Amino acid sequence: MADCYGMRHVLWVFCICLCTGTSNTLFSIPLKIFAGKFNSSVDLDLSLLKKTETSANGLSLASDPAGIVNFLDMVNNLQGDSGRGYYLEMLIGTPGQKVNILVDTGSSNFAVAAAFHPYITHYFDRALSSSYVSSGRAVSVRYTQGNWAGELGRDVLSIPQGLNRTIAINIATILISDGFFLPGVNWQGILGLAYPTLARPDSSVEPFFNSVVRQTGLPDVFSLQMCGAGISASGSTSDPAGGSLILGGIEPTLYKGSVWYTPIKEEWYYQVEILKLEVGNQNLNLDCKEYNTDKAIVDSGTTLLRLPQNVFTAVVEAIIRTSLIQDFSDGFWQGNKLACWLRGETPWRMFPKISIYLRGTNTSQSFRITILPQLYIQPITDIDDALDCYRFGVSPSANGLVIGATVMEGFYVIFDRAQRRVGFAVSTCAESGGVPLAEVAGPFGASDVAADCAAGSALREPWLWALSYALMGTCALVLLVLLLLLAFPCHCRRDSSPGELTDESSLVRNRIK
Repeated sequence: MADCYGMRHVLWVFCICLCTGTSNTLFSIPLKIFAGKFNSSVDLDLSLLKKTETSANGLSLASDPAGIVNFLDMVNNLQGDSGRGYYLEMLIGTPGQKVNILVDTGSSNFAVAAAFHPYITHYFDRALSSSYVSSGRAVSVRYTQGNWAGELGRDVLSIPQGLNRTIAINIATILISDGFFLPGVNWQGILGLAYPTLARPDSSVEPFFNSVVRQTGLPDVFSLQMCGAGISASGSTSDPAGGSLILGGIEPTLYKGSVWYTPIKEEWYYQVEILKLEVGNQNLNLDCKEYNTDKAIVDSGTTLLRLPQNVFTAVVEAIIRTSLIQDFSDGFWQGNKLACWLRGETPWRMFPKISIYLRGTNTSQSFRITILPQLYIQPITDIDDALDCYRFGVSPSANGLVIGATVMEGFYVIFDRAQRRVGFAVSTCAESGGVPLAEVAGPFGASDVAADCAAGSALREPWLWALSYALMGTCALVLLVLLLLLAFPCHCRRDSSPGELTDESSLVRNRIK
């Protein structure tokens, strides 16, 4: 058969291929995790950026181009607030059972309670729906706070203030949960609006909006307005804040000014790229990769603006320097204490604005979204009759930066999946006394930041780490054997019959196994 030198060549090629394969494994395997989910914190050259104007031929009409829906029918179809989440009324099953479903752009499963829970008023009864079909598959999802498990099936649904037709969808029926349903919430399920990559048990489970687009022909665009800015996160649920979820396009009455778009970096969460942060017009001067550590996403299911620890520390220090408050307790910044003033006094003038710079669709430019302190110093009522108390609407994060409800309440946010971009415009409901509580401005140059601020790819699943280490270990073992062969040349047996492996070759073969 081949001589020893031929065998070495084969082994070298094998080793190179194996190591290359290991490298690809590190960066190419699709990742599926859930993080930054809903968590109640009640306790405590413009055209280059594709600026969108209202167009007779565009998506910014009061109905989609095909005339399937009227966007005005969807206005004010949400209720809720940033502390408990925004929810949409749906009718599930045949006959339809009315449930409220939390709108979450940070996950991909449509799930509804299907069993009693002390914190919810009612649930979806599968036995009463003639159209419900079980798949027989178990499904579970774990969030930053809370988790649930249940059964995967299919059923039909309609949205009274939305689609004027019935849609067949995948539905996860929640049978057990821990920390998912919370006291005071008025919703019984969750509507994951992210991409199939995040769907559980796997990406073959088609998410809700993918089903809507496929079955109706609507454009692959939805937009979201959340109107809880300045409203107490612990007020009575009898008169909650509102909002709008527009399926299929953009409703121009819900925003002011222009829409500014940032590219979607990766289609799992709505991952975007943040270039810098400013507090009171002062740049934090951090490496832009700090802002994108792990990931930076837009997530309506997360209550607060969540920042990587280093960024959070820098923001708090900058707020303390620029505000008129120098001696706040650390508990306020960490979210476990409230700051209170005598009733009628407001703290807004004491705190600075916070600005987030996002990369534009022209990658050499950026734009900024700015929130006033009314959005991140949030009122909490029912504490003391003589005091007005507030919580800090920013928190540290161990799994990336999350633009949550604290920021989103200032903007009309457009998830343009068709063109892989997320748009921001000032919301018509984010104002106090006629003064907007948010701003969008641009374009700004991006020459002073890196060409790519997104954090490097990383393995986030334990089994991927194990696989990568196993492959690297095998690669190292093969390299060791090759070095031994070079150090101790083999003496091939000339009397070996054709096709017979020598002892040395046999040893290498067994070591590879």
